[in-house]
Amino acid sequence: MPAGAHLLIPSINRHRLAGARRCASPHHDARPDAADISLLVIHAISLPPGKFGGARNRDFIDALFCNRLERTAHPYFAQLAGLRVSPHLAIFRDGTVTQYVAFNRRAWHAGESSFDGRAGCNDFSIGIELEGDDVHPFADAQYTSLARVSAAILNAYRNIQPARIVGHADIAPHRKTDPGPYFDWPRFLGELEFPR
Repeated sequence: MPAGAHLLIPSINRHRLAGARRCASPHHDARPDAADISLLVIHAISLPPGKFGGARNRDFIDALFCNRLERTAHPYFAQLAGLRVSPHLAIFRDGTVTQYVAFNRRAWHAGESSFDGRAGCNDFSIGIELEGDDVHPFADAQYTSLARVSAAILNAYRNIQPARIVGHADIAPHRKTDPGPYFDWPRFLGELEFPR
């Protein structure tokens, strides 16, 4: 049975998720091997830190990933000047999904990282940001959307298997903690019908 067979799964056409809002990030480039997409990385983001759930916070996240973040909009943003990052997708508190980078392109989400002895996870992974942080639970709508989106990704990119769905902390443990202890892995993987 395919991943998430019980879910309403969106389609992926030309490496884009059907129904996702689009916000094109300039922060991507070609993968070394476009056919090598074999890891799914779950992240968490809130801008400013600890603030999430509103249109303004969503706008800040879009602005960061699309190279439009005004450093003067919040004191924290000054330290983000010049940062060039992007996930493939973000899932906001209400479950809405935004796609920033096509899945066949290398988004810049993982940074210095390694998985299963292989460095440079951006080369072969898809990155999904969840709006939130390490110290608050994620929203029910996010789990539902994440399960649906992940099922679509696993069905489209067959080299991604359940054991190759990880958190940012799993691939960069000395510098990252997301999605953090409040991310419910059993719940998420249960919705995909995969135990962890």
